[in-house]
Amino acid sequence: MVNLNASTIETKGEPAPIVLFAFNRPKHLRATLMSLKNNTLAHLSDLFIFIDGPKNNFSIDQTEKIEQVKKIAREEQWCKKVTIVESPVNKGLAKSVIDGVSEIVEKFGKVIVLEDDLVSSAYFLQFMNDALTLYENEDRVISATGYIYPVRQELPATYFLKGADCWGWATWKRGWDLLEKDGKNLLTEIEKNKLENDFDFYGSYPYTQMLRDQIAGKNNSWAILWYASAYLKNKLTIYPGQSLIQNIGNDGSGTHSGVTNKWEVSLTEKPVSLGSIELKENTKAKKIIADYFREIMGTEKGSLIGKLKNKLRAILK
Repeated sequence: MVNLNASTIETKGEPAPIVLFAFNRPKHLRATLMSLKNNTLAHLSDLFIFIDGPKNNFSIDQTEKIEQVKKIAREEQWCKKVTIVESPVNKGLAKSVIDGVSEIVEKFGKVIVLEDDLVSSAYFLQFMNDALTLYENEDRVISATGYIYPVRQELPATYFLKGADCWGWATWKRGWDLLEKDGKNLLTEIEKNKLENDFDFYGSYPYTQMLRDQIAGKNNSWAILWYASAYLKNKLTIYPGQSLIQNIGNDGSGTHSGVTNKWEVSLTEKPVSLGSIELKENTKAKKIIADYFREIMGTEKGSLIGKLKNKLRAILK
């Protein structure tokens, strides 16, 4: 772990509250919380941990894991203040995220969102809070995100893409208010305006199919609704050129995660500064990411259907 003097980090106002969603993965949660505690702004930040309840007919082993998660959530003072919210019933990931984010953003006006399999760079909170401050009054910007794919080409230090993302992110109430929970409405607009190719990163990744599957009940993804909602409103998300988030959940342990190492990254060991950049989608960056998607889709083993299923499980929850 990196030990930093957090008092040297300049902050503007109170840092945004952090919401962290957990279920039945105690080892993942501990790694997530340890990295969060090591963040430069952790000592100034309030943390809300939402723990989902057990599913019907849950095994004794799985119930014990939820109890371990509750114990880990309480074992250290991970941030300035820690509030734990336990659900007596199983909501599922989508409802847990939507309800939890809505509750906190309604109260505080802004929020930073993590799940229990996201290990963060020591500078993740700094980047999130800097972005929330810089673009607070810029209506075109809907969110900031901390993860970026292990692409082969160099990306800009920061850049905008249209839409929103789901692995370590932040938004304001004005942004979250745009979430459309009815996937049918989103798909209708995408198809009516023939946006499938662009929505799918120049046809490189099957986001439209993910949305169709959400509508059909084949997945329970809040993230595809968030991405599509932001995309159709022509909103932008600010990204780092080097990743501030590592997803450790692609080991088959998550609700929608498969087993793959295709999304592993090296966390940046330096702060990511937010310079002055043009307020529009960076098409060069989008093409670099699309190239990576094509490479991944082309090198996965198995049938095309198998490829799509593995990728959808891995990248969106």
